[in-house]
Order: sequence, then structure tokens, then C-alpha cells
Amino acid sequence: MSGGGGPDAPMDVGPDPAPRPPRFVVPVGACDTHFHVFEHSPRYPFAAGRYYTPAHAPAADYQRMLDALGLQRAVLVHPTPYGSDNALLVDQLRAHPQWRGVAVLDPAVSDATLQALDAVGVRGARITASNTDALARIEELAARVAPLGWHLQFWMPADTMLALAPRLPELPVPVVLDHFGGLRAGHAGRTRELQTLLALLRSGRVWVKLSGAYRVTQAGPPYADIAPLARAIVEAAPERLVWGSDWPHPNLQGKPMPNDGDLLDLLADWAPDRAVRDRILAANPAALYGF
Repeated sequence: MSGGGGPDAPMDVGPDPAPRPPRFVVPVGACDTHFHVFEHSPRYPFAAGRYYTPAHAPAADYQRMLDALGLQRAVLVHPTPYGSDNALLVDQLRAHPQWRGVAVLDPAVSDATLQALDAVGVRGARITASNTDALARIEELAARVAPLGWHLQFWMPADTMLALAPRLPELPVPVVLDHFGGLRAGHAGRTRELQTLLALLRSGRVWVKLSGAYRVTQAGPPYADIAPLARAIVEAAPERLVWGSDWPHPNLQGKPMPNDGDLLDLLADWAPDRAVRDRILAANPAALYGF
């Protein structure tokens, strides 16, 4: 293992080693739009200021999970423990040309670097709530990536989403919100958070990832408390939703490790209509990521 972090960067546990197939037939071209790869190698040092240390989670283990679930496509998302060093992301995309990627960009990134990232399959730039500088400069970043046809992807809590809501539909690129837009199960109903998220979806400029159920639940497995929130989102804009596993489920902070087959089965409950579910799994990610 390389990099710093000390006692404030606790070590993760690894994912369930025996993912089971889902209980429904997935469509051809089905895609997992949110996963990470972690290598404990001096070639890919972790950022010194990270707030957790991920378990070793190589691409071969991920591919076994993908095969078990019957998914053919995948989107590798650059995770926070590597800061803005996209070396692992780039190497993985070169080794797996069937994947697409989402990078984290340094403010000083050059046009040449953006072009190189695009050439290996990067299709978006990720911004997290902890990066306050990037949040303040989203218009500038959007202008940089718009000529490439990329999107901006946000991982942020609901209060940050509320604060940014007036700005997001005005950006010259699509916007993708991780993990239910940062909402929690308790935000279902006529809450300001849910109504704001639904309005963003209906604007035609914003997408939401149905991912990270264990980050959204307040009751824990089997995550039944998420269903009202998920169904409201599916009803609002099924054409701008995608599904993601969030493998290997980093930074669980003591929550139970989920089985990825169980996570995919949740989608059948949230979107019982097969045509809608197939669109979320295949057609929507094909359009968003350019498969």
C-alpha cells in the first residue's frame, strides 16, 4: 500500500466475493454506470489527505462480478482516494476499451490532457462536495469539457444539491447526479429535496444514478425504505436515469456489505415495467456515455 492518510483513513473491507445473478433477465447492452478499481501499488499512490483507504479491488474481480450479473458494459468512476491523479483510470480504460470513464480534473488541466482522456474513453468529469473550489467553478469546468461532449457528474449531499439547483440546468453540458442526487430515504414525499430533484430531472438537463442504495437507506438491508423515493424518480424521468453498482462499495463505515445481485434486484422493484427497466440499464447509458 502506498500513500498517507494515517489514523483518519481507515481501511475498507472488500466486496462480497460471491455475487449472485439477478432474478430478472437483463437486456443486451446492460451497463453498470458506477464502479471503482483500487490497486495497492506504488504506481498508483493514494492521496495523503484521503478520508478512507480502500480495499484492494482489481479489475479482474470486478469483471467476475459483471459477468455474474450478466452486464456487458461499464463506466469506471475515478474515486476520491486518488485525488486528481487519473493514472489508474487511464491505464484501466486502455486495458478495457469496452469501458467508459469519468475523471477528476485538476483546475489547471491542459487541453492536451483533456483530449488524451477523451481518446481513452473518458466521457465526464466528476466533482465531489468536498471540492469546494470545483463547486465554485462549475461553469468554467463545464465550458472546458463541453466541446468534447462530456458531462459533469456530482457526488454531493442534498443540501448542496439544493444550493446548486438554480445553476445546474444552465450549464452547457448534461449533469449527472450520483446516488439518488444525495437524497436519503426520508426525503420521499412532498419534501423540498425531492421536489427540487424532480424539477431538475424534468428540466431535461439532469440525469440521476440509481446507485448506492446502502448510502440512501435509513433502515438498512433489504433497503425497502428506498422504494418510495426511487419510484418517484423513475416516474418523473425514466429517460434520464441510469443504474450503478458502486462496486466495491467503498467507505461503508460499518454498514453491511451488500451482494451486487441483491442491489440489481432492487431495480425490478423500483421499475417493474420491463421496458422502463431495460431503458435504464441499456438505452440510457448508451446515449449518455456514447457506447
